Amino acid sequence: MARILIVDDDAAFRSGLAEVLCDLGHRVLEAASTEAGLQCLGRTQVDAAIVDLRMPGEDGLAFMRRAQALAPLPCIMLTAYASGDNTIEAMRLGAFDHLTKPVARSTLVQTLARLLQQTSAAEPALPPAPAGAPADRHELVGNSEAMRQVFKQVGRAAASDATVLVLGETGTGKELVARALHRNSGRANGPFVAVNCAAMASELIESELFGHVKGAFTGASTARPGRFVEAHGGTLFLDEIGDMALATQAKILRVLQEREVMPLGGNRLTPVDVRIVAATHRDLPQEIRQGRFREDLWYRLQVLPITIPALRERPGDILQIAEHFLRLLGGDAPKRIGPDAARQLLAHAWPGNVRELRNQMERAAVLSQGRCIGAEHLALSTVPPIGNSVEVAWDGKLDQVLAQVERTMIRRALAAADDNRAEAARRLGISRQQLYRKLDEHGLH
Repeated sequence: MARILIVDDDAAFRSGLAEVLCDLGHRVLEAASTEAGLQCLGRTQVDAAIVDLRMPGEDGLAFMRRAQALAPLPCIMLTAYASGDNTIEAMRLGAFDHLTKPVARSTLVQTLARLLQQTSAAEPALPPAPAGAPADRHELVGNSEAMRQVFKQVGRAAASDATVLVLGETGTGKELVARALHRNSGRANGPFVAVNCAAMASELIESELFGHVKGAFTGASTARPGRFVEAHGGTLFLDEIGDMALATQAKILRVLQEREVMPLGGNRLTPVDVRIVAATHRDLPQEIRQGRFREDLWYRLQVLPITIPALRERPGDILQIAEHFLRLLGGDAPKRIGPDAARQLLAHAWPGNVRELRNQMERAAVLSQGRCIGAEHLALSTVPPIGNSVEVAWDGKLDQVLAQVERTMIRRALAAADDNRAEAARRLGISRQQLYRKLDEHGLH
């Protein structure tokens, strides 16, 4: 038996969940607000909390910050308004999991059971980020289950200084993940230094990374500290590290092991305190087999691997990301996406991933004269409609069109998976529970 605190302003939800937990033998405390929940913590020892994100007054994240200041408390965060930022923040603060409403009570109960089993091994929570930390306008966006797993991994990884390897195709947003790790870590007030390893000649990259002394080579008229030293106290992002020459890889490995650098032409080691985040679109095990990447460096880098799914693997995120770019471009009066443009965006394969989508939205925003973006404003290749063309009436209202597209995609995923719903959910980038809800919603049982 455990003491479970439910903090949620929805009285019906609290009551129903409390009944389920009591039937399981737990003792349940209820609170309708952050303040009431904290008062419960002050009166009674609690083993775990289930907390809603959006509540009147202070939200669920405020509850977690204030609760952790009193004593470590494992929490499950619930929200009907999931975003990359609030998922990462919840996990960074030490949440055991972050679930999206409506959530099946069986799922919530199973998650709570896992929490209680693993409480002794739970990671310590990181103190709240320093007040006044600059916000990054280029946020990670996506509500698909695949991206929510990325957000959770970022939140957990941000609580440590361990090396992170970000994997994914070109254009998926690997630098955004690196920036999110930095922004949510204890190094947020330190520098974030990014180096594109593929963009520099091999003879220049060592000087760029490790620095050089005056006269180290022709043209070195002044000394330069190098990117490792510039990132001291913060995060160094090594983008496309799979393109780095073997000789440089060996020196990177030594820095990772010893945490000190030797500038070119120098004779004195300089200690560095940096968190390393590396990224690549290459298949590094394949590169190792072909002798182009050091196996020992691979093991050193992949302490915490995070893989970003390709955009085509999470089609449910496409319009949300497109609207996000339009909001960045349009400010308080962003342009909207018309049904014909939505059709093309959803049907396109996106080989260039999110970077290609951003470019398309910038183009469309410039070319469209009115407030609505049409298919004629996009520069996408003509492709067959998703599924059977007779299933989708593209001239309706946007929400109706998207519902038809969703039904078609679900049917195609189920057919491709031989009606295996777990596999169909994986192909769609959603959880099985989300698939079951959509099957009910669209009458596809």
